[in-house]
Amino acid sequence: MNTPVAIVDGFRTPFVKAGADFSFVSAQELGRVVTAELLARSQVDPNHVDEVIFGNVAHPMDAANISRVIALQAGLPLNISAQTVSRNCASGMQSIATAVDMIQAKRSNIIIAGGTESMSNIPLVFPKSMSLFLEKLARSKSPIAKLKTLSTFKLSYLQPIIALLQGLKDPFCGLSMGQTAQILANEFGISREQQDFFALGSHQKTSAAMESGRFDLEVVPLFASQLKKIIHRDIGPRANQTIQALEKLPPYFDRKHGSVTVGNSCPITDGASALLLMSEEKVREYNITPIAWIRSYAFAGLDPKRMGLGPAVATPLALKSISKKLSDMDLIEINEAFAAQVLSVLKVFKTPAIAKHIGIPSPETLSEVDPAIVNVNGGAVALGHPVGTSGNRIVLTLSKELHLRNKQWGLASICIGGGQGGAMVLERN
Repeated sequence: MNTPVAIVDGFRTPFVKAGADFSFVSAQELGRVVTAELLARSQVDPNHVDEVIFGNVAHPMDAANISRVIALQAGLPLNISAQTVSRNCASGMQSIATAVDMIQAKRSNIIIAGGTESMSNIPLVFPKSMSLFLEKLARSKSPIAKLKTLSTFKLSYLQPIIALLQGLKDPFCGLSMGQTAQILANEFGISREQQDFFALGSHQKTSAAMESGRFDLEVVPLFASQLKKIIHRDIGPRANQTIQALEKLPPYFDRKHGSVTVGNSCPITDGASALLLMSEEKVREYNITPIAWIRSYAFAGLDPKRMGLGPAVATPLALKSISKKLSDMDLIEINEAFAAQVLSVLKVFKTPAIAKHIGIPSPETLSEVDPAIVNVNGGAVALGHPVGTSGNRIVLTLSKELHLRNKQWGLASICIGGGQGGAMVLERN
C-alpha cells in the first residue's frame, strides 16, 4: 500500500444469536440501519459518497446485489453505485480492502464499506427431486396427467436440505469448520481446559465491555418490528458464564476423543457493520480527524483442513509490506471462530520453528504476543460470528479501541473457511 486510507467512523448493529430477536430482520435491513447511522452522524454530504460496498455470504434471494438495496433503502442518491463482495468469513474485510484499492487508485474518495449477514434467514431447501416433481406437475396439462404425476410423489421429496450446514462444510476437504478446528487442537496440543478458559475469558471481556458502555460507541439500536421492541445490546454474551458450565458440555465435532464444543466455538449469529472510508485529500477538505488509518492488508491461502491458521499466514504479509513486526502492534484482534483456532495461531506466532516448518511467509515478522492485548473486549466466542460481517466488525472494534486507549498500531486478522486468511494493519495517527 502507498497512501493510507482514513476510517472516519463506523457502527454495527447488536449481534444477536440466530433464531432469536433478529429472526424476522433481513440482511438488507441490518445493513440499511448501519449505513443510515453512518450518514446521519457524519458531516459528509450523501451526494459525495462514491460507492457502497458490502460483504455478504448467504445472499438473500430477494436482494440481488444486496449492497445496492442497502444503499437505496438507506437514502443514498440513485446515481451512487454499489457492489457486493464475498470472501466467506472475510467478506466484511474484503469490502474494506476493495474500498482501499479504489481510493488508492484515485477512482473514489469516499466509500461506505460494510458487511451484513442474517444467518437466521439462511433457508431450508427442497432436494432436486422435489424441484423436478413440481416442474413435471406444472407441465401436466389435463387433470388425468396431473393425477398421474401426483401418483409418483414420494415422501423423501420433502426431506429438507439445511443450507446453513451445507455452507459450514468445506466442499474441497469435506470437513465442517468445527472439524478443522479439532485438527488444530490435536496438532498443536491445545487442551480442552485451555479452550474452555479462553471461552470463559471471551464472555467475561465482552460482558465487561457491554457493562462499561464501551460498545455503546459502536452499537446502533435496531427496532425489530415483528417483536415491537428495540434491540440495543448484543444477545449472546453471558456475564454469568462459569468454567463449570463449559466443562459439562460434550465434544461436538469428534464425539469420542474431541475437545471442541459448542461452548468454546462461536455461535451462529445475525448482524451488520459498516465503516466510512475516506482519502487523505477529503479528510483535509472536510477537516476531519479520523479514528484510524488503514496502512496495509493481505490475504493468503492455505490447506482448507487447517483454515484456522489463516491469520498466521496473512499477518506476516500485511506487516512486511509496511516494514512492521508483530511486536510493534499495541492491540490485536483475531476473530474467534473457535478457541482452539485462536490459541493455535498464537502458538505459531510465538514459535518461529513451527512457523517456518508449516511454510509461513516472512516468519521473522512474528513473535510471542502478550495475551493482554489480544481481543481486549472479547470476541466471537461470546459475540457470535455473522460470517459476512465479522471481518468488518473486528476492524471497527480495533479502530475504536485504538482511539479510546490512545494506542498507535493495531492488527485485525481472521481465518476464512475454504483455507484462507486475512489481515489488516491500522495506525491511529
